[in-house]
Amino acid sequence: MTSLTPPPVEATLRTRTLLPVGFGPRFFWMLVVGFVWLIPAWWSTGLIAAMFVWDACVLAVWAIDLRLLPRPSEFTVSRSFSGPLVIGRPADVTISIRNRSGRSVFAHLLDETSTVLRDEPPVFKGGMAQTYEVTPRERGNANFGSVFLRYRSELGFAERWCVAPLAQTVVVYPDLVEAKDHALHLIRSRQQQIEKRQHRYRGLGREFESLREYREGDELRDVSWTATARRCQLVTRTYNVERSQTVWIVVDAGRLMRAQIRSGGSSFTKLDYGVNAALCVGQVALQYGDRVGLLVYGRSIRTSVAPARGPQQLRAFVDALAKVRAEPVEADHARAASTLLHRQTRRSLIVWITDFAETPAVPDVIEYAAHAGRRHLVLFAAISQPDLAQVAHSVPDSETAMFRQAAALEIVDRRELLLRNLRQTGVLAMDLNPSGFTTAVLNQYLEIKDRGLL
Repeated sequence: MTSLTPPPVEATLRTRTLLPVGFGPRFFWMLVVGFVWLIPAWWSTGLIAAMFVWDACVLAVWAIDLRLLPRPSEFTVSRSFSGPLVIGRPADVTISIRNRSGRSVFAHLLDETSTVLRDEPPVFKGGMAQTYEVTPRERGNANFGSVFLRYRSELGFAERWCVAPLAQTVVVYPDLVEAKDHALHLIRSRQQQIEKRQHRYRGLGREFESLREYREGDELRDVSWTATARRCQLVTRTYNVERSQTVWIVVDAGRLMRAQIRSGGSSFTKLDYGVNAALCVGQVALQYGDRVGLLVYGRSIRTSVAPARGPQQLRAFVDALAKVRAEPVEADHARAASTLLHRQTRRSLIVWITDFAETPAVPDVIEYAAHAGRRHLVLFAAISQPDLAQVAHSVPDSETAMFRQAAALEIVDRRELLLRNLRQTGVLAMDLNPSGFTTAVLNQYLEIKDRGLL
């Protein structure tokens, strides 16, 4: 997989069209010193001329200093990144200035940054290389603008004001660090369990392993009648858990997934948690050799990645999930289900990441998940609202708090009833807290693989 770090950019300084030159701090100090001539001018008006001569000398020094300053074309400014830009993770950005004139200067620079990356643009004084930190708040494209630079000589009388056209669009990715950590931890735990058991799951899957004599308790559907006819005794097929299966990850990007979840000092949407879980499950499934596909939908199908294996598929996953944004309208679950059933005819695992409203009627997503479960194995993962659970389990201290708790308890009970009815149709339905959402979905996927439920 190619590097996700944004490429460095470089440009030569250009003179600003408006106000290309300025006055340094020492110029103003010298003018202030010139006002000292006004004190004796109370007694001798001829000394006022001395003040004007002083000011003229200061202006002359400013003009000479400006002329001796290096030209903007002798400077090259570059912007580089320490690594990929990941939502919620700090990253370093370095601005470097290369001076080819051979004369030392003092620089003052400002880098235009999007509010998605930091609250205010960074401002620096002094050195020719500066590093600042950005912490992206949203996935998708983020923009950097030009670098504005003012520089002056050691004399400090004149300044040149320039700009480096370093406009750049970068991509903010899902939490790659969390996905990697979960994948390594869970795969290591699974390998240790397999080493302790030291056996394969024969008979649980449908991948042919070998033939053996029929034993009491074997299913008749596993009897090989051709081998039985040749040997004149019942012969049974044994099977292995399939090593390569098809996994579809379906992500709801509708209105309900826009809900904000506060954790510590940061705030992320339910969709952010869902995207991180989708990336983790996809990465682990690809490492196990499964064919993994992706379907993101809102009012329409937003993104679709056909099932495949290999590092290129993981890169396609990362690129697709980076640009997923929640819509302000209700998602069309019927279109998502029909599209998925049309594209995937053979039985597969569907990891459906979504949320549903607690209404008197059965939500559409519940109905269509049950419908998809008739042909596929569906892992239905709903993201709960921590604030709701907190109110439901709180101890009311007033009449208003009591009514709030009663309403919250009713909503929680309604959600559990809907999921219980969904489980009765064969769907693996879970209502999960955002903080442990990724781990719970990954553990359920590994449980499905261990038990050979497909």
